[in-house]
Amino acid sequence: MGVASYENTAIQSLSEQEVLWAVGLTLLPGIGNITAKRLIAFCGGLEGVYRQTPSSLQRIPGIGPGLSRALSQGQALRLAESEMAFIRKEQIRILVYLDQHYPERLKMCEDGPVVLYVKGAGGLECRRNVAVVGTRKATDYGRECTRKLVQGLAGKVDQVISGLAYGIDAEAHKSALDNGIPTFAVLAHGLDHLYPAVHRKLAGRMLEKGGLITEFASGSLPDREHFPRRNRIIAGMCDATIVVEAAEKGGALITADLADSYNRDVFALPGRTNDPMSSGCLKLIRSQKAGLISSAEDVLYDMNWDEEKASSGHQTSLFPGTNPLAEGIWDILTECRSLDELQPESGLSQGRLRALLLEMELEGWVEAIPGNRWRRR
Repeated sequence: MGVASYENTAIQSLSEQEVLWAVGLTLLPGIGNITAKRLIAFCGGLEGVYRQTPSSLQRIPGIGPGLSRALSQGQALRLAESEMAFIRKEQIRILVYLDQHYPERLKMCEDGPVVLYVKGAGGLECRRNVAVVGTRKATDYGRECTRKLVQGLAGKVDQVISGLAYGIDAEAHKSALDNGIPTFAVLAHGLDHLYPAVHRKLAGRMLEKGGLITEFASGSLPDREHFPRRNRIIAGMCDATIVVEAAEKGGALITADLADSYNRDVFALPGRTNDPMSSGCLKLIRSQKAGLISSAEDVLYDMNWDEEKASSGHQTSLFPGTNPLAEGIWDILTECRSLDELQPESGLSQGRLRALLLEMELEGWVEAIPGNRWRRR
């Protein structure tokens, strides 16, 4: 079967055939991201998945007769060929988790998507990513807090990521655009339509420097069970997640819980104690899953992104423009070390340490190697 051409997509580290194999694998019902990654590992790569006999595939945990037949009979590749026609037409980028352009932060998450579909001019790899999320039923207070928060992050963070929902999400995207910060929306459906449709103009503005991201192929609707999956991508792509307003239950709290499970930093504005739309934030703070903040300055300080704090010493920096924490990591990285080995010596939370290591990697000072280990370049 021939491989569909998609000249308009980004340069890939994987071949077109490998991308086709990956897309096909995600389109088969019954294969989730963890099972797909396990399957690829068992078979020694994407090609190996399609070269196995049905009996060999059935010996792999989680792969039954139905899936093995679908793979061996070419059903996955036929589905992928059809999807590629839409990809070409809409000039969508495809990023596979094995691809060098796949977001490094998301690659660290075990349940990260095998495939991401991306539309827009923005790049996904940058030094500082922040998620700003909250309730769909935002109050005037919440919207104003969001605008001030994002304004305070301008020039300090590289991207603002949210879910394009009504309320706080949309306000975060709009404020990012107004303050010159590239912004991405993670969607709970395919890129052949937009939900909610009222945000189509906003999404169009976002495409110029940011864009739209989803793991769902065309034809996928915004079903209820898709939103938690969308939220894990938001949490996984960011160094910090900020919850502005949230009720006791809802998507924003799911995103915060996921970010916490990924050892990323979580922050929440306390809001008014008698407001139901602040009860979720207070719950996060009370359970110590989120740090209490009142402004962008609090986030910048706690994330060690405060430039004045970083440059307050008189010592000449080994890495110009970098805070002294990077030099501290460099000093203890005398040999290849795992994240678990570095964390107690650094005195940083795992989320903050991951963010700093990623920043150093993007600057070319360190490199990540398999097994969640790091070494000097």
